[in-house]
Amino acid sequence: MFLTALLCRNRIPGRQWIGKHRRPRRVSFQAKQNTLRRLETEAENHYWLSAPFLSAAQEFGHAAARRAAAFEAIKAAKEAKFPQHRRLADHLGHFSVTRKWA
Repeated sequence: MFLTALLCRNRIPGRQWIGKHRRPRRVSFQAKQNTLRRLETEAENHYWLSAPFLSAAQEFGHAAARRAAAFEAIKAAKEAKFPQHRRLADHLGHFSVTRKWA
């Protein structure tokens, strides 16, 4: 195989765009611009994430009241869907309609 590759120089074996020995793609101007734009966006994200709005002490437990209120709202919504309690006397009350000894 190496002798064949040596004799047939500049040949890409197999499919030319995939694989270990693939044909290198040309880097276009548009590809360079897209890469620069992505890198600038990543640098901006890094800048905003490196300077947090809250300090670590302020951030600890800052949303506890909001989370508790949201949990209470969810719990109340589930309780509203739950049917009302029924007493056994109400459920079996129709049996005592024809009772003669009472």
